[in-house]
Amino acid sequence: MFDLTLLAIAAFAAGLVDAVVGGGGLIQIPAIFAVYPKEVPATLIGTNKLASVFGTSVAAVKYARRVQVAWSTAAPAAVAAFAFAFLGAWTVTRVPADFVRSLLPVVLVAVAVYTFKKKDLGAIHAPLHSGAKERWLALGFGGAIGFYDGFFGPGTGSFLLFLFVRFFGFDFLSASAAAKVVNVACNISGLILFGASGHLIWQLGLTMAVCQIAGSLIGTRLALKHGSGFVRKLFLVVVSLLIVKTAWDTVRHLGW
Repeated sequence: MFDLTLLAIAAFAAGLVDAVVGGGGLIQIPAIFAVYPKEVPATLIGTNKLASVFGTSVAAVKYARRVQVAWSTAAPAAVAAFAFAFLGAWTVTRVPADFVRSLLPVVLVAVAVYTFKKKDLGAIHAPLHSGAKERWLALGFGGAIGFYDGFFGPGTGSFLLFLFVRFFGFDFLSASAAAKVVNVACNISGLILFGASGHLIWQLGLTMAVCQIAGSLIGTRLALKHGSGFVRKLFLVVVSLLIVKTAWDTVRHLGW
């Protein structure tokens, strides 16, 4: 009972954070691995996807009702992310992810420093592209993020948020809304893959999904109430935590 309560709390917190800036996996994945240390990792990751897809979907719907989602960018990015998440998941079965693991903290530091220095970044919604250029960029970035999510994964939502702000000119709130659409596509793609291979604990995943939805509803409400400034601050906090976690994971994995 204690273990289930712990996972319920973790899922709620993950849903709340993920609804605002992404990065809910920082909370939920360590929790589920701690409670089930002897379970096959693929099964735990698949179960995490099952819970996450519900929380992220609810957040996407809530944002769409209150924020004008840039579908001309989000839709092609989501399609590409869905397809390339499969490719990423297949690739990781053939190629070790050690290089990505070691590079990730450096990339995250660059993202954090850039966001911190650019005080006005994401403050105003001023889309930079339209037409064919917008679609091709969305397909490219969506494919890259989808592949990364399938291949490795940590911080996918936060990377999406940054890309929509930096390269498409969205404010943080609109970027968060678009990121949820793409994140749903990534999660569904991964869920299909893990489900087809039997790597799911359905009862646990659905129980955590209920808690994820509750956290997601509160997180979305906070983001919509407090706007882009709040999302930017929480984004910097989550990215900082991601830097610490991924750096520690790299050191531990390499045996330094």
